[in-house]
Amino acid sequence: MAGLSTAALTQFQNLVGRKFQLYNSLFTSLPFHRIEKTGILLSLLLSYCEEGYANKQSPSQIIDGFFSKHTSFSREEEKMDLLFRFVQYAERQVVLFDALEDAAFTTVNDMNGPGTLKSLQSEVIQFGKEKELKDKAETFNIRLVLTAHPTQFYPGAVLGIIHDLTRAIAENNINQINMYLQQLGKTPFFKQQKPTPFDEAVSLIWYLENVFYPAAGRIIANIKTNMPEVVSISNPIIRMGFWPGGDRDGNPFVKVDTTQKVAGALRESILKSYYLDVRRLKRRLTFKGVDMPLQQLEVKLYNNLFVPGHISDLTKEDILATLNAIRETLIYQHSGLFVELVENLINKVEVFGLYFASLDLRQDSSVHTKIVETIAAKTSILPSNYGSLSSVEKIKALVKVSETADPELLTDEVHKDTLCVMKALRQIQAANGVEGCDRYIISQCNSALSAIEVYGLFLMSGWKPEELNVDIVPLFETIDDLEHAAAIMEELYTLPQYREHLERRKNKQTIMLGFSDGTKDGGYLMANWSIYKAKEELTAISRQYGINVVFFDGRGGPPARGGGKTHKFYASLGKNIANEEIQLTIQGQTVSSNFGTIDSAQFNIEQLINAGISNDLFASQKLALKDAEKELIQQLSEISLDAYMELKNHPYFLEYLGHASPLRFYAETNIGSRPAKRGGAGKLSLKDLRAIPFVGAWSQLKQNVTGYFGVGTAFEKMEKAGRWEEVKHLYDHSTFFKTLIGNCEMSMKKSFFPMTTFLSKHPLYGEIWNKIYDEYELTKKYIFKLTGKNELMADYPVEQLSVQMRERIVLPLVTIQQYAITKVREMEEAMLQSPYKKTYEKLVMRCSFGIINAGRNSA
Repeated sequence: MAGLSTAALTQFQNLVGRKFQLYNSLFTSLPFHRIEKTGILLSLLLSYCEEGYANKQSPSQIIDGFFSKHTSFSREEEKMDLLFRFVQYAERQVVLFDALEDAAFTTVNDMNGPGTLKSLQSEVIQFGKEKELKDKAETFNIRLVLTAHPTQFYPGAVLGIIHDLTRAIAENNINQINMYLQQLGKTPFFKQQKPTPFDEAVSLIWYLENVFYPAAGRIIANIKTNMPEVVSISNPIIRMGFWPGGDRDGNPFVKVDTTQKVAGALRESILKSYYLDVRRLKRRLTFKGVDMPLQQLEVKLYNNLFVPGHISDLTKEDILATLNAIRETLIYQHSGLFVELVENLINKVEVFGLYFASLDLRQDSSVHTKIVETIAAKTSILPSNYGSLSSVEKIKALVKVSETADPELLTDEVHKDTLCVMKALRQIQAANGVEGCDRYIISQCNSALSAIEVYGLFLMSGWKPEELNVDIVPLFETIDDLEHAAAIMEELYTLPQYREHLERRKNKQTIMLGFSDGTKDGGYLMANWSIYKAKEELTAISRQYGINVVFFDGRGGPPARGGGKTHKFYASLGKNIANEEIQLTIQGQTVSSNFGTIDSAQFNIEQLINAGISNDLFASQKLALKDAEKELIQQLSEISLDAYMELKNHPYFLEYLGHASPLRFYAETNIGSRPAKRGGAGKLSLKDLRAIPFVGAWSQLKQNVTGYFGVGTAFEKMEKAGRWEEVKHLYDHSTFFKTLIGNCEMSMKKSFFPMTTFLSKHPLYGEIWNKIYDEYELTKKYIFKLTGKNELMADYPVEQLSVQMRERIVLPLVTIQQYAITKVREMEEAMLQSPYKKTYEKLVMRCSFGIINAGRNSA
């Protein structure tokens, strides 16, 4: 393995590191206004930042010193103009680095190595697990759910350039590279207006069409050739999910017409993909017995796509029947000529149906509660004394609902929309198929009543119990909710009406677990451990009642939000956690960084499939944590939680984050349609603050508190209690714990405290800065002791170098951002009505783009 890592590192240095220096020099020769001078001055600023931080200077001292030493500027306008040009230049350097990494992906990563399908096939044959593989494959699949969470700063035009630039770099086409870099120089990164939910959907549909569609076809073809027993029509092993247009939690801009429009766009997009494939097939299948059926299929697809008012009777089964008939004819009459092209399209139709990705609906439980209470007050559908009933009595009343409620009774637009979308779901299912929209997710689900309120609202919107083909999915997020999750589900499982509903849904219960809010709520270790424990408890209670439980993980990009080495977590769960399916959200930067090209998407999807299957086939009971190990992690988590809560409960905690980071400028980046906080209150509270801006603000501050805080304190206390050898044994023998610490290292590697050292002596916030810094140093000390290494991420040298290079590219950006934040703060503290304040605020916000994009999984 060490040899492979060394070879990959050499390839990375040659194909990414050196080429970055080479192509970066092309920027300076582009025919744009003052660009050469900007590039030269930016490289000088980078050196000046590195020297300045080494000499304990603040960002303001560095920028002021740079202006006086390397420029003759005296006017504020000249200085700000240069800083904005630096930002634009650095943003494009990040794009170039992204494209270089993408182009080198198949060389740097072993596409047939550990974690791939080829590796799985070899292990299955080696250990004689063919029958177990066939049994596992009957139900196992992965579902990747694309969400519109605002952590993607690249507009669509820039994503397209990255895609084309990657291809040109892979082909070593200097002329095209130069041309695309020119295009990049002229293409704006900043969105003047916030995107609508439909805009967000369109952006992600680009990935479905250009990445997931070809990647899934390639993977399924590979599986059918080498492991045919793994995939079947009823279970195609890969499924896509979709949130933009369906997720209304905290986003009042998502309306019922948005949901219908997005569902229509998904259907149109997949039919267009099939149509283009059929057109390509026609150029090859020009012989008797296959040309006419193919032409008829083309006409059907054309009519569905382009003929206004066409009444569609096209189904997934129709398309498959035609293609399978063509396949048979090719095999028996034409010696199988071009049969692989037809099979590739069959694979795609089996995976994507007529819906491309299954559209999930989501709303907060408090909204449902208010709707039910309003309906109870204004109608006779529920008992007149509903408000004073106990939870158990309310549940009894809700499951017996037999009348429909008129949405017009509701005056609140969000409430009205919630009831309307439940009704509209029928039309979506009629057009896209039942699988096109068959889940309703309940955020902040903290009781069985939260789930039954949704069940009751479906009945009030016209659904009959026996026809309700929608999964009701509770989402447990906070530490407290996770603790009570098993008891809530047991209450639901023992409710006859809900049990009957589950029987109609093949005795399958999907439960969503949120990593982001858990980390914000209880810190890194406790959040991850609480989810692990909840999964074990929910698996046990579900098995007890004969229910197949499926976990849907709400993961973000960074380790602090459940990201990082995700596949390693799934490979480490053992037999005590249900593993029939792997479902997880793919959001923001994670879409472009892990699934931005067909090759990277194929590699990362294969890693997940391998992790899920090998966890069952090869893990046995060894992976399951022993009671003593669980007790140890519990102790570590509790100590870590205490440390995190002490920090979080500091009276100036949120003020410090607002003072030192770009938190308050998040909403102005125009990258997402959803507000940065829940509720309409003016004052920001930690409860209302969403996890993405919370984690993203720490990331840009280069302190990444949510990815490690409390870990060092927990290790230190264990060592003082004489239990260090137990911790070391746990790290050496538990893949789960090792992955947890590995992700922690990634968060720390992206931290850079010299940038904010000037805050260490601040009269108000110095105490908090020192507390965070001390915990960082303590955690680093114990991680080195645990791993036996003297560098963070030493086990992943390629990723370590990638992080180092990316952090170096954005060092001028984080410095400029801190400089601008300081300027704004000084003006506010002096109550100056400066004409430059707005410009500095814009500078803070613009720096966010490059910083977050360079991090690739930092928000």
